[in-house]
Amino acid sequence: MNKWAFDFTGKKVVITGGSRGLGFQMACAFSSLGAEVIIASRKLESCQTAASTITAETGGKVHAYALHAADWEQCTEFAHKVWEEHGKIDVLVNNAGSSPLYDKVTDISEELYDKVVGLNLKGPFRLSALLGEKMSESGGGAIVNISSIASVNPKPDTVPYSAAKAGLNATTVALAHTYGPDVRVNAVVPGTFLTDISQHWDQEAFAQRAQNFAAKRGGEPEEIVGAVLYLSSSMASYTTGALLTVDGGASK
Repeated sequence: MNKWAFDFTGKKVVITGGSRGLGFQMACAFSSLGAEVIIASRKLESCQTAASTITAETGGKVHAYALHAADWEQCTEFAHKVWEEHGKIDVLVNNAGSSPLYDKVTDISEELYDKVVGLNLKGPFRLSALLGEKMSESGGGAIVNISSIASVNPKPDTVPYSAAKAGLNATTVALAHTYGPDVRVNAVVPGTFLTDISQHWDQEAFAQRAQNFAAKRGGEPEEIVGAVLYLSSSMASYTTGALLTVDGGASK
């Protein structure tokens, strides 16, 4: 095996929000490179369908779990369960997240605010704390948080989401120090990716806005995969506490 090639043979990888969009592409990639993949989202049936699809394509083992990543207790139970059932987790990708729409800032309810912070910050913290500690005690691992350029370039329509993702950036750096040197903790900071959600956008308006990006377009879901694989691999052995921007030059 070429030592410069990605090889996750024998590795066990957990991906939240892994049944669709960016998470699904990550799961496909890890599985194709030999990893045993655990995908989790709120809808177990969606995870089971995704797992079957990936296995049919790659021949790898893919496991489906139900998890509401904004729920502290569910995160606690999930972390202990996957560790016990799979023996060890080598990589955790905190990908689950969302940014609900609202008309104006004063329309943001406490329920919406708590929901956004729970899914984008509280859940990733709890999973990282528990699995990071176990990884550290068992010889090491890697955690990759999926942040957003909204964390460093907040807008009026992303206030709670931007705040949560900014908190995730800070958490990434703090946990890199907490669990280093055995566990590396990094974040990918994506820009606009054309997932299934983008199908509901005003395509003409987006195409016009994308002309301000260096790449002149939005990203395809598979285009985030390389960054996640790198940060999860031994080739990133000296990379920890990093925030890797993948946005087609939109924030420059």
